[in-house]
Amino acid sequence: MESKPLRGALIGCGFFALNQLRAWQDLDGVDIVALCDSDPERLAEFARYAPEAGTFSDAQIMLRELELDFIDIATPTSAHKPLVLMGAWAGVDIICQKPFAATLDDARLMIDACAEHNVGLTVHENFRWQAPVRATIEHLRNGVIGTPFFGRVSFRSGFDVYRLQPYLAKTPRFIIEDLGVHVLDIARALFGDVARLTCETRRINPVIAGEDVATVMLAHEQGVTSVVDFSYATRLANDPFPQSLIEVDGDRGSLRLLADFRLQIHDAHGHVETLDVAPVAPAWSDAPWFPIQESVLRLQREWLSNRLRGQASETCGVDNFNTQALVEAAYESAVKGMTVVPARL
Repeated sequence: MESKPLRGALIGCGFFALNQLRAWQDLDGVDIVALCDSDPERLAEFARYAPEAGTFSDAQIMLRELELDFIDIATPTSAHKPLVLMGAWAGVDIICQKPFAATLDDARLMIDACAEHNVGLTVHENFRWQAPVRATIEHLRNGVIGTPFFGRVSFRSGFDVYRLQPYLAKTPRFIIEDLGVHVLDIARALFGDVARLTCETRRINPVIAGEDVATVMLAHEQGVTSVVDFSYATRLANDPFPQSLIEVDGDRGSLRLLADFRLQIHDAHGHVETLDVAPVAPAWSDAPWFPIQESVLRLQREWLSNRLRGQASETCGVDNFNTQALVEAAYESAVKGMTVVPARL
């Protein structure tokens, strides 16, 4: 007998949430039956994209009135803790946008609450699911270049991210917390957890409050040294936004993820194979965002598959705690000018 679709609610109807809604609408086996946002005008505008869904301005009332299988939280970080706790107490599985928590103590509290109530907790960490990044991860895990010893993950752009998200210009912690969390998570997906790190930051744009350039050196527990760098102050004739570029050196070859979605595999004999690892853009995506929009669909498809099998997601709360810990350690290192050992869960 065919199973009923999972009933989900999307909480938060801001800039990025529309990507999540459209991705859910592309997937069989899921119905988004409710939308929730504290701003009635924003909620009404967003509801045009899902006219069949109920609308709520209070998440607690929504959880009390509806039978839901999961909630997808797309609010600012400041709202994550109360919403995750509400979801845990209601017994529904939870997907939560990044940055997952305002503090590591909050992250532990949310993870523990979900475990206590036996609900799944997944963080919407989508960069490791971008098609070119995923291809690089899988080739490395398959051993095509042997054992890695050095890596670089780079995101450098001059794209005007402030136009659609003006609040980013006002936050005192900017690029590491908003973008760097993604790039650091790619490094963890490639090379594993981190024993220590060192970070330097700069603010190049004089009209923003936080840092817009950062460089982090990571010593991974499995022996890889990686450099993770990100910038929103880099001027390029052909801006690669929103692509992450990757270099990995191993004892039997190297990988190079280049701009325009090309993955080069260099072997020990001087031969190189170039693969087209471009994403297949969803029908609702638009340039230049389609690599990220496609990764949202990939992440949510993977979540659905794992949920139906009763398995935890790759970016479950416990895993993402160790990415969030790198963000906190990077800020600490930049302030103190010293190498820091990140927290671990």
